[in-house]
Amino acid sequence: QVQLVESGGGLVQSGEALTLSCVASGFTFNYYAIQWHRQAPGKERELVAGISSNGNGNNLYVDSVKGRFTISRDITKNTAFLQMSSLKPEDTAEYYCKGIMGNSDYWGQGTQVTVSA
Repeated sequence: QVQLVESGGGLVQSGEALTLSCVASGFTFNYYAIQWHRQAPGKERELVAGISSNGNGNNLYVDSVKGRFTISRDITKNTAFLQMSSLKPEDTAEYYCKGIMGNSDYWGQGTQVTVSA
């Protein structure tokens, strides 16, 4: 059974940090690129960050999080991470991880991040 399980979300104050985790199972994790997406209430889901299957390429970040968020992965643990610092209220959203290989993709169920002013 394919699963991506996110964790690490929560309620923080503006300026604080959180690290999200995404644990994969049921597929060959190191064959898949990983992306983090987020969706705020009333808004479309957006790509936040991406990392290649081997983690050795240039990581991708949306402009609004550059310099504040860092994506990484630990192939030995089948886990991807999103380190978020200097959080802002506009970062409040449900965060999802996604595994991608060609036309195949898998989504996690999401973890909520709420940043208070």
